[in-house]
Formats: sequence, structure tokens, C-alpha cells
Amino acid sequence: MELKLRQTELAVICGVSEDCVRNWEKNRSTPQIQFFPRVINFLNYIPFEVNLTTLSGKLKAHRHINGLSQKQFGKILGVDGATVCSWELEENKPHKEIMEKLDSML
Repeated sequence: MELKLRQTELAVICGVSEDCVRNWEKNRSTPQIQFFPRVINFLNYIPFEVNLTTLSGKLKAHRHINGLSQKQFGKILGVDGATVCSWELEENKPHKEIMEKLDSML
């Protein structure tokens, strides 16, 4: 993507330091999840592969778009973050009550 932005300008948009942007560009680090919403909004697409045809993909996409860790998302749903992780890894499936909550969110 060629937008001719300076690292300083992108840093302001993303709410991070110029060094942070530089490290992202050089693949020395990746954005922390709380910065994903700003990065996704800036790019106008989700910069990672996600399968939106599966529940696990929808969960992960929802978390990343909203900048939520598994622990934070679990707290919203009333479950542990490890439970959210197990859903994303397709090791377990949410119970009916949780599925109803998820249906309204996703």
C-alpha cells in the first residue's frame, strides 16, 4: 500500500510511537491486540487470514476488530479466556446460552 505517509503520521493514527511503527514495518514486532482496531480501520481490511465461515474464525475476527484479548472477550461472555481459546482452536463448542449471546454479537 503506497499512501506516502511518514512513520510519524502513521504513529499518530495508530496511537503508538514512531519506533513502534518502524518495528512493525521491519517485522521486528507485531501490533498488540489493543491496536488492531486502529490498524484495521487504517488499512480498511483485516491484515491476517481468517475464515469467516467457521465459528472459530468469526470469534477471532470479532476479537481482533474490537481489540479484545481472549480474556477480555471471555469476561464479556461470562467465561474464562481459556474457554474462548478452546473455541477458537475448535477443541470445544459454546453452550446454547453462550451461542445465543454470540449470535447477537457476530
